[in-house]
Amino acid sequence: MAVPGVAQAAEVVIPNTNYSVNVNGIENIPGIKDVPNIGQYVPSFNQVQAQAKTYNATATVPQTAAAPAPAPQQSTGDKVVAAARSAIGSPYGWGSAGPSSFDCSGLTSWAYAQAGKSIPRTSQAQAAQGQQVSMSDIQPGDIVVYYGGASHVAIYAGNGVMIDSLNSGTTVAERPLNYMPIHSIVRF
Repeated sequence: MAVPGVAQAAEVVIPNTNYSVNVNGIENIPGIKDVPNIGQYVPSFNQVQAQAKTYNATATVPQTAAAPAPAPQQSTGDKVVAAARSAIGSPYGWGSAGPSSFDCSGLTSWAYAQAGKSIPRTSQAQAAQGQQVSMSDIQPGDIVVYYGGASHVAIYAGNGVMIDSLNSGTTVAERPLNYMPIHSIVRF
């Protein structure tokens, strides 16, 4: 009688040969047949192969995660607005074009430069050289020209708000778009 947990030797006969071998601990392996007066034997290769097919499981190959969607490209206008917003709180400085102080056209030209685009330095040149757009087509980053003669410019930030550097004693700030009389809107 076999004692559980104790290995016992078994005689394994190799089919269709005159060979046999004693193997310790093999008596409990599935697929090993016990034949009276012969001992245990390994089934033929075809029998093992047939039995193995019933135990084969379909391997599941893990799917790799899809690459994340690329970040949306920021438009030039959005970059201009982001640059102008980064200057909020900087003091007005007549003739200054940043980065620590600004006049109105200095802020617009600096913000465009931060976005990788060069535009004229003065408010009059910006008004004259930008492409005019209608109020109904205004987009963030467009330059808002105030008063006839382009005496003041600002950057449209969206949602009825502009960013400008107004005059001495003030800082760069967001203000309502209609804070002053609008003369025109230009886009670069």
